[in-house]
This record gives sequence, C-alpha cells and structure tokens, in this order.
Amino acid sequence: MDVGRAATGLILYARGCALIEEQDLVWAYNRVLECIGAPGPAALFMSDETCSASMEECLDVLVEAGVAGGMVEDSLGGRDRLAMRIMGVLTPRPSEVSAIFWALYDECGSEAATDYLYQLSCDADYVRLSAIAKNLSWDAETSWGVLEITINKSKPEKDPRDIAAAGAAPAGEAYPACQLCVENEGYAGRGAAHAGGAHPARQNLRIVPIELLDERWGLQYSPYAYYREHCIAMSVEHRPMHIDRAAFACLLDFVDLFPQYFIGSNADLPIVGGSILSHDHFQGGRHEFPMMRASAIQTFVMPAFPQVESSVIEWPLSVIRLEGADRSELLDAACHVLEVWRGWSDGEAGVVAFTGEIPHNTITPICRKVEGRYVMDLALRCNIASEEHPLGVFHPHEDKWHVKKENIGLIEVMGLAILPPRLEAELDAGRITRDEIGGVFAGVLEDAGVFKWDDAGRSAQQRFIDALA
Repeated sequence: MDVGRAATGLILYARGCALIEEQDLVWAYNRVLECIGAPGPAALFMSDETCSASMEECLDVLVEAGVAGGMVEDSLGGRDRLAMRIMGVLTPRPSEVSAIFWALYDECGSEAATDYLYQLSCDADYVRLSAIAKNLSWDAETSWGVLEITINKSKPEKDPRDIAAAGAAPAGEAYPACQLCVENEGYAGRGAAHAGGAHPARQNLRIVPIELLDERWGLQYSPYAYYREHCIAMSVEHRPMHIDRAAFACLLDFVDLFPQYFIGSNADLPIVGGSILSHDHFQGGRHEFPMMRASAIQTFVMPAFPQVESSVIEWPLSVIRLEGADRSELLDAACHVLEVWRGWSDGEAGVVAFTGEIPHNTITPICRKVEGRYVMDLALRCNIASEEHPLGVFHPHEDKWHVKKENIGLIEVMGLAILPPRLEAELDAGRITRDEIGGVFAGVLEDAGVFKWDDAGRSAQQRFIDALA
C-alpha cells in the first residue's frame, strides 16, 4: 500500500468515525502528508477509488514513510510519536470535545457523555484497543471466589536504542512534570535522548474538565486500559497523592457526577501505593471487580454514625465496607476509620503505625453508587518492612515473586491481577498453569491483608473494630 492510499484510508476512517467532517477531507489529507514530510501524491478520495485497509494498517504505512523521510528517529519511541502526531491532526480540539461532552451530559445524562468521550478516545487511537487485545486474560477459581488475571502485553517494551539514548542524555527539567499532568494534552512527546528524558506523545489525548470538591480536575481514559472504560481523574495541580477527608469527598463527588462508574484511589504511601504517587489522581470505570461481589462476613455498629451500615467483607485483604444514603454521615464515618487506622499499632498482628515520625498506615478507598446508596470500601494498608520481608511485611512474599513482585495497588486490591509479560513464556513452556497463577495471586492478596484469616488475625481484626466504637 502506497502513501496516497494509506492517507486516503486514514482520512476516510476519520470521517466515518465523525472525527472530521466532509469539508475537512482535503485539509486533513494535507495535514497528514505534512506530518510525514511527504509532498504528495494527490488524494485518492477525489476519484472512485477507496481503501479497505484498517486504521492500524494505514497508520503503519504512513509512519514508516515518515521514518524513511527522517521525520523521527528509527525507534519504537519515534514511531509512536509520529503515529500520535498524525492522529492528533484528526482529533477534534479540546474545546469542541468538552462542549459536546457537557451538552450530552445535560441533555441525555452522564452515560451518554462518557460513552461519547470513551468512543472518541478509542477512535482517535488514544485508547490502544489493538494493543490491549494482545493481553492474556482469564478468570481463576480460588478459595476467595473468582479472581481476574491479566498478563499485560499491551504496553510497548523499551527499545534498546531508546535505552542507550537515555543513558547519554543530559539531565534537564521535565515538562510535563509527569504523565498525569493536564499539560500532556496535545504534547508532542520527546525521545530518550532529550534532556528531560523520554515522554510519550499525547496529541490525540482529550481531557474533559470536571469539578471535584470545588476544584478543577480532568477526566480522561487510560491508553492501556486494564478493564472496561478504565478512566482517570487527575488534579490540574501537580501535587502528591493524599488519602484524607478531601480525597474521600472527591470520590463521593465523582460518583455523584458519574454514578455508572466506580472510582478509587491508590494508597498514598510507598510499597502499598501505586506507581505514580507524585500526582493526585483517581482511577475508575465501568467494571464489577471480584471484591465488589464479596459479601459481608461480619457487621458492626459505629454509634456515632447510626445511618451507616458497617461490615467486614470476606476478602483476603482487610476491607471495611461502609454503606448508606446519607452522604455526609458516610463521609464522616470513613474519616473516622482512617483517623483510627492511621494511629493503630498491634504488635501481635505486626502492624506498626509509625517509626519515629514516618507513617506506615493508610487506606486504599473505593467508592461507588448502588441503587442510589453510597458504598465505600476501605482496604486497610500498612507498609512496615522487616528483616524477613525487606520489601514490606504486607507485600507479596518472596515465595510468590515468580508471579508477582510489584506493589499491590488499587486494581489488584479489587481482585484483578496485572502480571508481567514473562509469564506468557512460562505458560507456553508448561512450567506453570493458569490455575496455579490464580492460586498464587490469591496468596499475594492474603500477604497484603493486615489481619489474617486465622484465629489470631480475627482477634486482631476485632480489636480494631472495637476501637472504632
């Protein structure tokens, strides 16, 4: 397929997805040629000829032409930046996207608005559906019910040429400050040789402004989604993550805005936190995780919050579930649990609140609305380390590192394993089975639970519940 046919195919794809209008065809064709440094040929849509190739096939041809013409370096990073530059040309401006989103929200409701933004993000190839489809996924029956397993193959591996360039690059101030900053919208990206280090291109990213707790935040979708409509809400201010009353209130604001979505936050401490602690953000989406299906195994009462139903759910991590229709009282109850847990130490359970002034206890919160009632799950986390477990007492233990060694963040707390690509080779070689991986992941979650499911652990759990009264 030549450049003219590829450019035509991509333009017709964009028109078919309503990314551009009929009047934009010639303009868009010429902008695509400009991106790859090509002076022609004439557009084929002026004739009766059409292109039946897929968007991905057309984009690949155009990118290779741009690489051959010296528009970007010959590396995986260079190719990706050029592909995003091309797709950015065909993506509506942020102001147009935001106007359509909020018009749909007002006229048709929140689902219509998020459906629009998600579909746009897929059509513009910001959500990398073809890459995500490479992931291996299955359900695993365990003693904790069905857990979800994913071997993550979608994120591109680093090119050795990019790694070498990064090693030779001078140090410099990074812009945007991280990959969650709103300044990523429309950013051209940079290669590994840049003084600021490698940064992905984001010309086709569209962020809709939303308001949480009277502050401006942004709503976007994850390019390498782990579940259905994996969205991200991030503060416009580049500030560290924090779990406190404000964070809980933001989660409640979010589910008021988008009741079809759950929303949650990684913990705000190393070891038990997520991969990006430097930028205040949440993750949500339209997915029912295994933890959400877990039932209450013990109910209890916090007298100060009579309208809130409190329970311990049957889950490998230690999770307290709060439910109620009174938003204000549920918020107060969640803050009370956090305050007590921040200062909680229990030597028999291995829980230590502070080492000097260094805190160890925090919470991974998940919020959703079920039939008009708020449900907030509070997973108790502790990042204390020991000589026996230097990476964390409540972190995957060494006997499970062959499957999972990384932090247990928000998504895995809820029962979806995100495992490294190397496991595919071990599956293919028969060194491990899918059922075995599921069993190990269940054990990983048990390691992360601060109150174990033996007699001693149940007693420790009860001591904490008693302190909440």
